[in-house]
Amino acid sequence: MAKGHSPVVAGKRAVLESIRAGEASEVLVAKGSRQSPGLRDVLDAARSEHVRTREVDRSALDALAEDHRGVVATIDAMPTHTTLGERDLSTFSWGEEGVAVILDGVEDPQNLGAAARSIEASGARMLITRTHRAAPVTPAAIRASAGALLHLPHARVANLARAIERLKDAHFTVIGLDEDAPGSIYEQPCPSGRVALVLGSEGSGMSRLVREHCDLLVSLPMHGKVGSLNAAASLAAALYAYVLPSRGGT
Repeated sequence: MAKGHSPVVAGKRAVLESIRAGEASEVLVAKGSRQSPGLRDVLDAARSEHVRTREVDRSALDALAEDHRGVVATIDAMPTHTTLGERDLSTFSWGEEGVAVILDGVEDPQNLGAAARSIEASGARMLITRTHRAAPVTPAAIRASAGALLHLPHARVANLARAIERLKDAHFTVIGLDEDAPGSIYEQPCPSGRVALVLGSEGSGMSRLVREHCDLLVSLPMHGKVGSLNAAASLAAALYAYVLPSRGGT
């Protein structure tokens, strides 16, 4: 994003979700853009939500975002309506089988966005990350999330171990995804009730203190020549192959 400009989100899917979330103040479309189904969805949503649209030279979009695919939305600020704190963990409406995802040390905005996309799509209720040494919510993260970060409740906390204890007080079972776990997701049944799934960084995994606060550790079985998946792929696999089936797929 160029200096002096309002924050922007770029790409058709992210722009569409920014409109649906009520975050977009204006949609900018490159002159001469082909009327693809994705662009028509953006323009229809903008019309429905009374968001101004304007055609501009492609060079103007280039100055705002690198990979915009011909459409950019300006927003007044990075989204705050989905941002929560540690105390909210105790009062949030989780439901009987609510699922939370904790990211411990994921610092790359692209990884944050990719993880958030899987979390929101799976129906998990909340993303929890650190306030320090963690990826911020940036336009790049929103783009990588396909707009999911504009919808997903996101608690940013100073102390993950303390946040985990709050979740336990709210009757959560905390499960750490760890390649060195004694059993895989096929050997350790997913507990019933509320579940918090913890994922560490790709380089070092979960921190020692966070791992010690988990009730259960599980791994993803690796049967090929590659020894591991990236963080977002691991999370998606655990959510859809381990957590959701124990809840009837919902």
